[in-house]
Amino acid sequence: MTDVQLWLAAVEIGAFFSLIALGMYLVVVGADFFNFAMGPYAMAAAMACSAVVVNYGVPLWLALVLGVAVGVVLSVATDLLVVQQVQKRSGRGELPALVAVTAVLFAVQQLSGTIFGRTPLPGQKLLDAEPFTVAGATVDTASVTLIGGTLLVFAVVGIWLQTSQTGRLLRAVGDNPDAARVLGLPVARIRLVAFTAAGVIAAVAGLLFAPKAGVQFTSGLSWTLTAFLALVIGGTGRSWAPLIGGMLLGFVQVFAPFYFGASAAQTAILVLALVFFAFRPEGVFSRKVRV
Repeated sequence: MTDVQLWLAAVEIGAFFSLIALGMYLVVVGADFFNFAMGPYAMAAAMACSAVVVNYGVPLWLALVLGVAVGVVLSVATDLLVVQQVQKRSGRGELPALVAVTAVLFAVQQLSGTIFGRTPLPGQKLLDAEPFTVAGATVDTASVTLIGGTLLVFAVVGIWLQTSQTGRLLRAVGDNPDAARVLGLPVARIRLVAFTAAGVIAAVAGLLFAPKAGVQFTSGLSWTLTAFLALVIGGTGRSWAPLIGGMLLGFVQVFAPFYFGASAAQTAILVLALVFFAFRPEGVFSRKVRV
């Protein structure tokens, strides 16, 4: 593997984790809550798409729609049926809701294994073309769609948050939910928008990354943990901050094993996480709350 090939692999992994982190970011900004089940949403979406194509011969475009629908339904259901219900009973306490979402994470994984099978499934390529070479690196269509799709999603989300009324309301509600309720802002609707958008992005992340590495029902937990670290490192101060965190983790995951051995990646990620938790818990780009 050439050095350029390593850089390409790092960008691919970073793009994937930054997308899931972006979904987490939207829920934090719009609902003031960390949704740790984003990884399983991505996994379930990718498994649903692959399962119906491989087992039932469903057209790819329809399978992709199904995958996105699975991500959205899981995300919205988590908020309406779990998070909001637990928060109502706990006086809007965050810890009980986080514990409940952790249970959702494992429930989605087991349910996906039961429905779609417990053997790995191949991802479905959006484009069917021969690989090509750039600067000595072999680039296939899955790499193009993953990297290009990531940049497109971040651009669309950034423009939406800055220019649309819904995007501005989402940021306002997330900054101070209690004040937003007092002012009569549509907190419940904005919260639903945040979880819906996060479900779409998680599903897209899973669908774009699955052709590179395949997908299985146990993938969700590791995806969630790494994406959460990407969000912690990047911070929540900008919509593109998760991209910075995801890319940094992507380079760590690829280059640490290459230079220091197979076990170096997990050690390096752990050290990086400890450094940020200890000295920069707000991330590279901190969030400024308006009151």
